[in-house]
Amino acid sequence: MALASFALVSAACGSSASSAPTGSSSAPKDITVGTLYAGTGPFADQSLPEYNGLKFWVSHENAKGGVYVAAYKKRIPVKLIAYNDQSSPATAATLYDQLITQNKVNIFVADFGSVLTAPAATIAQEHHVLLFDQSGTGTNFFTPNNPYIVLADLPTSGLWPKPLVSFLVQKKISKVALVYGSNDFDGSQDTTIVNGLKAAGITPVYNQAVPTTTSAYGTTISAIAATHPQAVIELGYANNDIAFLSNLQSSGTHFNMVFTVFPGQLQQLLEKNVGEAGMAYTYTYAAPPLVSYNSVNFGMGTTAFEAAFQKQYPGPVNAPEVYGYHTGLTIQLALNHASSLAQLSLRSALMAQSGKVTTLEGLFKLNSQGAQVGELLPVAQLMPTQGNTNTSVQIVYPATQATTKAVYPAP
Repeated sequence: MALASFALVSAACGSSASSAPTGSSSAPKDITVGTLYAGTGPFADQSLPEYNGLKFWVSHENAKGGVYVAAYKKRIPVKLIAYNDQSSPATAATLYDQLITQNKVNIFVADFGSVLTAPAATIAQEHHVLLFDQSGTGTNFFTPNNPYIVLADLPTSGLWPKPLVSFLVQKKISKVALVYGSNDFDGSQDTTIVNGLKAAGITPVYNQAVPTTTSAYGTTISAIAATHPQAVIELGYANNDIAFLSNLQSSGTHFNMVFTVFPGQLQQLLEKNVGEAGMAYTYTYAAPPLVSYNSVNFGMGTTAFEAAFQKQYPGPVNAPEVYGYHTGLTIQLALNHASSLAQLSLRSALMAQSGKVTTLEGLFKLNSQGAQVGELLPVAQLMPTQGNTNTSVQIVYPATQATTKAVYPAP
């Protein structure tokens, strides 16, 4: 099988990727960053923009002469080595191993999402290499006995639904139906919602796992409708959301509230595939750049990033593009403060900066297991715009961040 690869190198450097020996007095010619991207398959729509965000960070730093590396007190060009895993965890496992054992990269970065991060987490721990986990937010990656992982973007997915649960309770919505993908990303969200509702004395009227590959939800929608829910929550990846919302629209079934995960991250993709009518008045998580942070002390704020990024990648900026850039910022933060390129030195540097740094994703804060805990995702609703040609994502909860009031029940 041919493997597509990409290397982004400043004009001044042409060396092969190698790790500088710990304690070496001579600086390496470049800092090698190894990652994967899904050029095809079900994760491509999420992986490729995230990859573009990381490439943008590399080019941005190389335009300054490279990233500042405290261990050598100088800027060193960044070389990006990337392979196409084609959305396959098995292919990803082989390529992750290649990055470590053959390319010997200084910085090891996972592909998008929990499914494609899982093999990287295992391989990183086996080789004692720090994994910069971009958006694999599944809670099972973070354990007390594994110091070889840090979550660069977003909190763990078990934290994502906390504002959503509070919103449901505040609205006195007691009949909640859930369907979720059978993976840790979606399963951990479901667990948080179920436990949060039970703490408020609410038991879901429907709660069912489906395969992550599910592309038809007609039977599930019929089963949910039979329970007469006040709110329906579908937890999946972008392809799942598209299939669920499309099937719901074609079925003619109407629910007072429908929540899906990815419209707040990939609005244009969802609108293109579902249409305004299928998106109108549905709910989602509001992720950066929908949540804007311009008072930052590290990297570019939201407005500055969007302006700079669009010069290189024209069009509306989406959440995965922010994640990729923020992964670069996390790498930069580690290199700016680590005393060496040793893997645990990089992690220690990040832990020391935890809670002190505000970026375009909010407060950068890690727990002792390397998981992000400083960011929460508000609840948003997709409101029709004038002319009904598209939708506008508006934050409706919590009140301190709200841009409008929720429309419930949905028309």
